[in-house]
Amino acid sequence: MKSKQALEVMLMQSNDLAVAYYLKEQFYDFMESKNRDEAYRKLRKFILSVQASELEEFNATLTMLSNWAKYILNAFDCPYSNGFTEGTNNKIKVIKRNAYGYRNFENFRNRILMTSA
Repeated sequence: MKSKQALEVMLMQSNDLAVAYYLKEQFYDFMESKNRDEAYRKLRKFILSVQASELEEFNATLTMLSNWAKYILNAFDCPYSNGFTEGTNNKIKVIKRNAYGYRNFENFRNRILMTSA
C-alpha cells in the first residue's frame, strides 16, 4: 500500500483526524503566503475553520494565533529571519555544555569556529 493510499484509509477511519489533517494543510497553505494581505486572508480563513471544527486539540493554537496574529503577519512584510543566528547560538550552547568549561578560551573559540564552518 502506498503512503497516499494509507493516508486516505486512515482519514476515512476518523472524521476528527480528517478535519485535523485538513486544518494542518490549510495552515501550511497560510505559511506559504507571498505577502501580508494574502497571509491575513488565509490566517482569518484558518482561524474560522478551526473555530468551526470545534476540535479541542486546536484551542491552544487558536488562542496563540489570535494573540500573536499582528506579529506573525509582520513576518510577511520582511522576509528575513534570524534562524541562522539562533542556530549558531544553539550550537555554541551545546559546545559549552559538553565542554564542562574549557580552561583556555582559545580552545573554546576554535571549537566554535570549527563547528560553525
